[in-house]
Amino acid sequence: MKALLITCLLALWLTAASARTFVPEPRLRPGSLPNGYISEYLKSRRARRALPPADEPDASMAPKESDSGADLPTCLLCVCLSGSVYCEEVSPDMTSVPLLPKETAYLYARFNKIKKIGKNDFGDTVTLKRIDLTGNVISEIDDGAFSKLTLLEELSLAENRLVKLPALPAKLTSFNANSNLLKTKGVKANAFKKLTSLANLYLANNQLEAVPFIPESVRILHLQDNNITEVNVDTFCKSDNSYYLRLSLSEVRMDGNPVVLSKYPDSFTCMKVLPVGRYR
Repeated sequence: MKALLITCLLALWLTAASARTFVPEPRLRPGSLPNGYISEYLKSRRARRALPPADEPDASMAPKESDSGADLPTCLLCVCLSGSVYCEEVSPDMTSVPLLPKETAYLYARFNKIKKIGKNDFGDTVTLKRIDLTGNVISEIDDGAFSKLTLLEELSLAENRLVKLPALPAKLTSFNANSNLLKTKGVKANAFKKLTSLANLYLANNQLEAVPFIPESVRILHLQDNNITEVNVDTFCKSDNSYYLRLSLSEVRMDGNPVVLSKYPDSFTCMKVLPVGRYR
């Protein structure tokens, strides 16, 4: 009797499990679909197969690559590192001053094809302390291009095509305009007068006919390879003060100029060193 009961219970359990596992699929009844449903469904499938895949955009809609790097962000063309921007020998050619990140303190954009410095090129980067634009093709600098750079201490415009100098920031300690096309008429009489902190002044390999005004603070002065033909008592010293001494000026180069320095012995009495140059 007990065995028969177990057998019955086992049979009931198997029947229930089978009912859960095998669920018959519902069948479509005749007339349950609207007329033409199948044909419309097939048409829609064919149309979908004709469309390009969603993850493969049409090549005709893809954006074209730019022919130059002019529109690329500065820090993709240059190296930006801790307040410094290095844009040296950039390819494709850099023809204008790049847009700088805010808080930039040091810019090195040497050996490019920069042609001009506009008055707004540095207007938003008032934190600049050093600008090096050596080896470009700069021939023009707008008035006021450096007027907002009150923290600028070092400026190099060497190896460019400048024929005149712009107004310079008052806090400059070093200015380099070697190897340009500067003549005396392109350097205003007071170009360096307000630069009371200027220590290094480099104007070699230009076309200057006379020595410009040199601030008292200057220690190193390079004027070699110009067209300077004479100096006078007031060029370095003061004709109205025989006790005046110019002790800060420790290096003066005037070699490569037509001037014969030995003809002007009274012009160097206030200096602790004689200029390097032609004496006979």
